[in-house]
Order: sequence, then C-alpha cells, then structure tokens
Amino acid sequence: MPRAVAATRSAAAGGGRLRWRTTRRRTAAVVAVGAAVWTLSLGVVVAVDDFPRGLLVLLCALVVAAGAWEGVLRRGWGRVAGIAVSTVALLAGVQQLTDEGFLRWLLLLGLGALVWHAAARLAFDPRVALPTAVRPEHPVLFINPRSGDGKAARLGLAAEALERGIRPVELGPGDDLEKLVRDAVEQGADAVAMAGGDGSQAVVAGVASDLRLPYACIPSGTRNHFALDLGVDRDDAVGALDALVDGGERAVDLGEVNGRVFVNNVSLGVYAEAVQNAGYRRAKVRTLLRTVPAVVGPDRSPEDLRWTTPGGRARHGAAAILVANNQYRLGGAAGAGTRPTVDGGMLGVTIFDPRSSSSPGPGGPMPWRQWSTPEFQVESDRPVPAGVDGEAATLKAPVRFRIRPAALRVRIAARHPGASPSAIEPVGAVAALRALLRIAAGRQ
Repeated sequence: MPRAVAATRSAAAGGGRLRWRTTRRRTAAVVAVGAAVWTLSLGVVVAVDDFPRGLLVLLCALVVAAGAWEGVLRRGWGRVAGIAVSTVALLAGVQQLTDEGFLRWLLLLGLGALVWHAAARLAFDPRVALPTAVRPEHPVLFINPRSGDGKAARLGLAAEALERGIRPVELGPGDDLEKLVRDAVEQGADAVAMAGGDGSQAVVAGVASDLRLPYACIPSGTRNHFALDLGVDRDDAVGALDALVDGGERAVDLGEVNGRVFVNNVSLGVYAEAVQNAGYRRAKVRTLLRTVPAVVGPDRSPEDLRWTTPGGRARHGAAAILVANNQYRLGGAAGAGTRPTVDGGMLGVTIFDPRSSSSPGPGGPMPWRQWSTPEFQVESDRPVPAGVDGEAATLKAPVRFRIRPAALRVRIAARHPGASPSAIEPVGAVAALRALLRIAAGRQ
C-alpha cells in the first residue's frame, strides 16, 4: 500500500477514535453533573418538604456527595477515605432516619452519589486517541535483559517483536547502547524502541531525537516512570510493541543536563542517601519527600549548591534539587508523583528544604518550592553527585539544564492511554469541578 494512502487511512482511524473518546468523556461529565445536581436537589426537596427533620437528609446528602467527590480527586488511601466517609454518612443516615420514613430518599441519595463518583472518574479518564502514524518498514527493538529482573525474557519480548516484524537486538555485557542504535540506523532502521529502564530509554530517545526517528518506550524496567507519563500501559509491555505496528504519534520534550539527555529528572543533594533507600526505585519522588527531613537536620550541612530563583535572588544550601523534564505534581492530589504533561516545553524545578520552606500547599506549608523554566543552572565548588533518570552520576559544576521542546517523536500503541494519569484532572476540588463543567460543555 502506498505510504500516502496508508497515512490517509491512519489519520481517519485516529480521528474516529478521538471523536469516540471525546464523546464518551463528555457524556460521562454530563451524567456526573446531573447526578450531583440530583443528589443535592433531593436533599433540599426533602429538607423543605419535611422541615426540620428533613435537614438531616440534606446534611447526609452534602456529606455523601463530598465524600464521593473526594474519592474522585484522591488516589490510594485518600480515595479510600473519601469513599469511606460517604458510605459511613449514608449508613448513619439509614440507621437514624429509617423510622422517620426516609429510607427511600436515602437509598436514592446513595444511588445518586454512586453515579456521581463513577461518571466523574470516567470523565477524567486521561485516555486520548492519537492519529495513527504510518507503520515503519524496518523497526528495531533494543532489549536490556537485566532490567526489571529479566522481565523482557519472562514476557518473551524478542519473539513477540519478531512476530510483528520488529528486529530485536539484545544488549550484552559491556555493549555500548548508543553505538548499537546508531549502527542499526546506518543499516536501515527507520524506527527504534527500547525495552528497559529509564536510563536506557534516555539513551535510545536521545539518538532517535538526533536522527528524527520514531521511538517507542517498552516498559520492561522496574518502575517505568517515563512510560507512565507518556501514557504507555506499564502492565502491557508486549502490547506496547504495537506502537510500531498501528500506533499513534506525539511529540514530547527531552531534558538535557551538561549535554546529556534525560527523560524524567535529575536529582541533586540528598540523592546519594535517597538512592540507597529500598523503596527508591519503586517510588522515586515520594521517597525523596520522605528522605529530605530524615537526612537534613540541625546537625547536618546541606550540599554546597547555589542557584537563582525566578525573581533573581541568589540561594544556596537546599536539601535537594529536582530538575525534571516538565513539572511533577506533588502532594496528595490525584496523579501525584506524575507529570500532567511531557510536552509543555519547560523544565520543572523543585527545591526541597523543610527547614526554611514557607510555600503554601493544600495542608499548609510544604517542604518544597516549584517553578518552571526553559533553562536552569546550579553552581558548586566541587563535582556534584546526582541521579540522572535513576542512575548514579557525578556532574561537573556548573550544572546546566535546558529543555529540548518537541524533540522526540514517540509512538504509542492505540489501546494504551496516550497521556499521563494527571493529564486531565486539575488539583483542587473547585478547579476540578470547573474542569468537569467544561468537559460537559464540550470545551475541554
């Protein structure tokens, strides 16, 4: 099939998926808003119709609706707590008001809250439909067999790649990954993929960016943070290979530190202590948050790190500095620890310093300050220990960071989300409600 015809059909298919997902999200938002209005209106009607006893039903409706909403906005234990509050409020209402004849109303309130919660979560589903790109003719998959405790071998990625017409290349001890990629391109490869951890992903992504080739991230590492923020399903490494078969394409940014490419972040300061934590590779950003207060106290001297704030003020002595390829969402909000976007064209700078922070947060002062910038520089009187995409390194001072906007052509399988878990949903109950209304109105 001629490439022009294939491109036209691919674009049509991608457009159809985009319209379907947009319609589904908007429908869910309309249902969610309707269920919320129904739940609260029912409480008001009962309160007015059977005043003053009905006020208890209204109070129950408010608590149930608020708990269901918090269950949408939070993840992990925050979500459990929100749903638990909603459930307890409803059960308490049933226990106290059944004898008053309000059981039917309470059950209707519970149904409304359930629909409100489920539909709102569906409306904030980050899945997008990318226009399908033309299939490459000579794609190559590079496999790090040691990543993820041999995950690639357990999944049979090499055989799965061959079935899809993708040539697998397995790294051996001492192999130079960058040279392998460049050699493959010289031999005719027109797309490259990497099955391995984020450090390996950065190497292949850097070469793909330099040569303007399509790249696919195959999540066979331990945590696969880059895959998560790209919208690649980390539990479907085999399915991720379809990115080079019928995948969609998007352009994303790359970070650069002292000329070296990174896909996630570079951490300075307490990284040396944090990386030794058993949980670091499972949850890097959260581990840093826990490590900072533990390693920096009155009897500890922070690293000699100096930088300038957006306002032009010179600062030094932070516990840790995290410079990311786009900004991370921190705190307890939905999607915390991920980046809402990887194509914003800005570095995300986070300064961790629990001793002097006055930055406001959802629960009061937070031990960090964040801002975005296209370039950033850290000074020091000696080489700076660092973690570059989870790999230990020592960087020569000054440490210079910059963003490379839209530098990487990423292919993502059609059935994978295609966006970060925090891509759609904003932080805060009011902001999220506004976003839900915009989705319902077809403006987002």
